[in-house]
Amino acid sequence: MEERIDIQEVVTRDGLQIENQFVSTDQKIDLINKLTASGVNKIETTSFVSPKAVPNLRDASDVMLGVNRHPDVTYTALIPNVYGAKRAVACDVDEVNLVVSVSQTHNWKNVRKNVYESFSEFEDISGMLAGTGVAINGSLATSFGCPFEGKIEDEEVLTLIDRYLELGALGITLADTTGMATPIQVYRLCSKVLDNWPKLPLTLHFHNTRGMGLANVMEAIRAGVYRFDASLGGLGGCPFAPGATGNICTEDLVHMLEFMNYQMSVDLDQLIATSKYLETIVGHEVPGQVIKAGKITDLHAV
Repeated sequence: MEERIDIQEVVTRDGLQIENQFVSTDQKIDLINKLTASGVNKIETTSFVSPKAVPNLRDASDVMLGVNRHPDVTYTALIPNVYGAKRAVACDVDEVNLVVSVSQTHNWKNVRKNVYESFSEFEDISGMLAGTGVAINGSLATSFGCPFEGKIEDEEVLTLIDRYLELGALGITLADTTGMATPIQVYRLCSKVLDNWPKLPLTLHFHNTRGMGLANVMEAIRAGVYRFDASLGGLGGCPFAPGATGNICTEDLVHMLEFMNYQMSVDLDQLIATSKYLETIVGHEVPGQVIKAGKITDLHAV
């Protein structure tokens, strides 16, 4: 294989947002600096949300301003509204990530708005960001299924991608928010998206709720996708969906791709060491497999 895959890390936002204990600002900054050194392409550093809604990210500004930024890494932040966008601009983020659910029910559970109201607010955000140099990425949660509504039609996803692009989004993320995607569905939807927008920077954001995360990655690659979100140690999960477990694990993803000869900028050994460090700051084991079993080249004495 010669394809180059971009690895986009989300642990300090998606992973830490549902941890029970507060991870200190210094620990977050140290973790992000270690991830930068490992060679990941993008880091979703934090989210400028209400501290009441997500207490573990109440130090968003301090974290964003405190990291050692590398010119080859994109530092992005999730924002829910215009106020969050203003805070992000003040911290000189490279990109903001907007999120809306394709499912009306999930969107209401998540942000207490219907989908149309969310896009109305996104228009205000887009206007506010004009001329700032901050890029917009548009994420579509529940792209492959909703835990409340069930099936999501491909055409609904394509329609909302169009809405995002009209707003000026430069990239799109399809999120399998609660791990409902199947490999055949991933290939079909990704193929449709790239048939419609061949040059679209398309990211896939998989959760491993039902154990299909890495299989879904392979089908996305087969369809032509080469950008993937992942969370160190496999931390994360949607707080508004029953039974949702973590994102696909970054070091497990990189391990798989490296031994399939895909090209990446990431150092697997550094990732594994950073995942072990993550366990010390969250105070519990993480779901990742490679840090438990070792790489397939790690042999044992007879």
